[in-house]
Amino acid sequence: MAGPCVIEGEDIAMRIAERIVSITDRLDIPYIYKGSYRKANRSRVDSFTGIGDEKALSILQKVGRSFGIPTVTDIHESHEAAVAAEYVDVLQIPAFLCRQTELLVAAAKTGKTVNIKKGQFLSAGAMRFAVDKVKDAGNARVLLTDRGNSFGYQDLIVDFRGIPEMRTFGVPVIMDCTHSLQQPNQSSGVTGGRPELIETIAKAAIAVGADGLFIETHPDPANAKSDGANMLHLDLLEELLVKLVRLRAAL
Repeated sequence: MAGPCVIEGEDIAMRIAERIVSITDRLDIPYIYKGSYRKANRSRVDSFTGIGDEKALSILQKVGRSFGIPTVTDIHESHEAAVAAEYVDVLQIPAFLCRQTELLVAAAKTGKTVNIKKGQFLSAGAMRFAVDKVKDAGNARVLLTDRGNSFGYQDLIVDFRGIPEMRTFGVPVIMDCTHSLQQPNQSSGVTGGRPELIETIAKAAIAVGADGLFIETHPDPANAKSDGANMLHLDLLEELLVKLVRLRAAL
């Protein structure tokens, strides 16, 4: 899963998709395009949240149809599930909301694949109950994505023991290599990050058996509308994926 943090506009969304598709096709990597149609959990009230729900969802739909790839976006409230499901293939439950029963059930009832981000405040083992909520609603198409655990007030740490533990639940486990490097709760109200460690997190995840990776990427992270501090520069993606394919093959 890779793409921009948020849909900023059609041109940049399509350019990012075209670049990543060309890379993943050459490397024979299954690919899901990622983009949030709205950011509902920004730190500051004046932070960018989106270009409009319908416009952003339509762009996601166009990306999927133009390149013949599945797409994923976040939902934040139960009523959004059915709406977003009309445009994308995978509904993502944000980490802060992974215990919201009504949200999980609403996503499950669309019949779409549901990708649940593991809360920063939860153990890997506790995610079994989130999986159960989706499956009990009649949907076995579940993914779990680890994005680190809170470490003090302004940092995150990844416990890689969680990947094999969550795989015992019988669902694919993804490693979010960019959000796990966030540095939240900065005094400026803008989340920081350590993108220089993306390769480290990705390699470790592959080594311990992750089924996939989640990477936010942008051609100009410094000027991205959201999460620029922890995103991978798009120009660095191919080199990283080449290394990871070699690592996976060696295991």
